Amino acid sequence: MEDKEPLLTPMNKREREILERLATGLSDQQIADELILSLHTIKWYNRQIFNKLGVSNRTQAITKARTLGLFGTTDQVAPPSIQEGDQPPLVQRRKVEHRVSFTTSFDATRIAFAISGKGPPLVKVGNYMGHVEYDWDSPVWAHWLEELTRHHTLIYYDERGSGLSDWNAEDVSFEAWVRDLEAVVDAAGLRRFPLFAMSQAGAVAVAYTARHPDKVTKLIVHGAYARGWLKRDLTEEQIEEEKLMISLMRVGWGRDNPAFRQVFAMQLFPDASVEHIHALEEQMRLSVSPKNAVRLESEMHRIDVPDLATQITVPTLVLHSHEDEAVPFDEGRLLASLIPKAQFVALESKNHLLTEQETAWQKFVAALRGFLGEGDE
Repeated sequence: MEDKEPLLTPMNKREREILERLATGLSDQQIADELILSLHTIKWYNRQIFNKLGVSNRTQAITKARTLGLFGTTDQVAPPSIQEGDQPPLVQRRKVEHRVSFTTSFDATRIAFAISGKGPPLVKVGNYMGHVEYDWDSPVWAHWLEELTRHHTLIYYDERGSGLSDWNAEDVSFEAWVRDLEAVVDAAGLRRFPLFAMSQAGAVAVAYTARHPDKVTKLIVHGAYARGWLKRDLTEEQIEEEKLMISLMRVGWGRDNPAFRQVFAMQLFPDASVEHIHALEEQMRLSVSPKNAVRLESEMHRIDVPDLATQITVPTLVLHSHEDEAVPFDEGRLLASLIPKAQFVALESKNHLLTEQETAWQKFVAALRGFLGEGDE
């Protein structure tokens, strides 16, 4: 009898649940209903399963899984020599329950938010390409969520036009983003809490904190900026470059060929592994439509909160990667200089989104824990 070929990357519990249901003949929608997941999420998991099995459709996946003896058993893990190659080391995740709910914002747009972990509250502002349903299974976001829930109850949400929030929102303005944060805070019944934000969500956090200084105890932002692209001093070449990127988004975001989306993934993850690039590319396709990607990106370019930043009175921590290709390091320094008495931490990384394997992540974690403290109220 021939030895069974091992999987190069083992499947997680959710992938095995879906694979077993594929084998029974259930449709994607039936699986989604049974597991209480969205149809988009099931389709995303199917692609992960197909990639791990090295197949292109569900019939091939079922046949390959039976050949490998995966049904009713645990996965055969690849030998260490393979695991230690191009793949990042596998990390044993803490099991953290997350509860997804919905609230209605000022214009009746439904905003999906989740609550995870135990301890005092910590609010994370909704950012680009988030999806509260499967972020815990994504190598892009899992380590962020794990750290943010280590000593706190994390409240986080999908911004309008993406994830599980309404995709058909007419208003995707900066003001709408701030009011969505207000709606989530009210729905969660929060009185005082530290606020964490990344990238363009940092400006939303600044605006909210300036508007509600009685609610925010501490402010932490990573890879953030006070001035959107169009508010900076740009050369003609830089302006043309950004126009080209918007055109690429409009034409290529929704295509099956990932080449267009990988242009953006490489800008956010230039030092990441192939697995991380593919994971972010899938995250982009699943979390936001081509139309909304262009609308959201265009609004980010108009962000302008320097005046609001000078009004911040709460303790603030600003972190930024030194060679960030998505948001220039100088924009992070500018934001820190505008906020009175803000602490600034430079991270030695090219990645806008830090990976768990790089040393900059450990520095980020140490700074975050030191600033918040385990008993932060």
